[in-house]
Amino acid sequence: MFKLFVTLLRGRNADTTEALTDTLALPILRQQLRDCAAGVETARRAVAMVMAYGERERKSADRIAAQLADLETRAIGALAKGRDDLATEAAGAIAQLEAERDTTAKALATYDTEIAHLRGILTDAESRLRDLQRGQRLAIATDHTQRLHSSAAITATANLSEAEATLARLQTRQTTTEAARAALLDLSASTNAEAMRNRLAAAGCGAPLRPDAASVLQRLKAQVA
Repeated sequence: MFKLFVTLLRGRNADTTEALTDTLALPILRQQLRDCAAGVETARRAVAMVMAYGERERKSADRIAAQLADLETRAIGALAKGRDDLATEAAGAIAQLEAERDTTAKALATYDTEIAHLRGILTDAESRLRDLQRGQRLAIATDHTQRLHSSAAITATANLSEAEATLARLQTRQTTTEAARAALLDLSASTNAEAMRNRLAAAGCGAPLRPDAASVLQRLKAQVA
């Protein structure tokens, strides 16, 4: 039971976190892109630093090559003059420079490899960052459009519904009023016609509307006969 409760609690926490993430997606995305941009800038500075180190090694290699060329020329000149002692010393210096040249070449190759690798990473990161920034702009535009569309649709629908309800009430009231007015007119006309009929009957015009004593007596005599 306790394990089930823990599982339920974890599920509710996950649902809450997901709902909160969806609600705050744009602010979260903006901060993530700021972090990505900062990371890309750091990578760019790292590439620049490695390139600076590589350039320093390249200049060192050029300096060593120039020194070697100069020493070899002078050592050959010393041999030509029979100064084997100077030539021997020059050979020792040349050997040291050649060792330094080899080390510098290896360092330079390492820097060049690292620069190429970092450039590839940086290029990919910059491309992905640009894609994300374009996607962010589209997401912001879509969010603004959806918010405006939803607000406008709700407002328009509510206003139209209220106006339609008001018109229906007005039409119903008008219809009821018109029906009452027509009924009053019919009632008035019927009342007027009935009054005139009674007046004409009382004046002896046409058959009497109500039985009178004379007509009742005549009917009784007819029954006796």
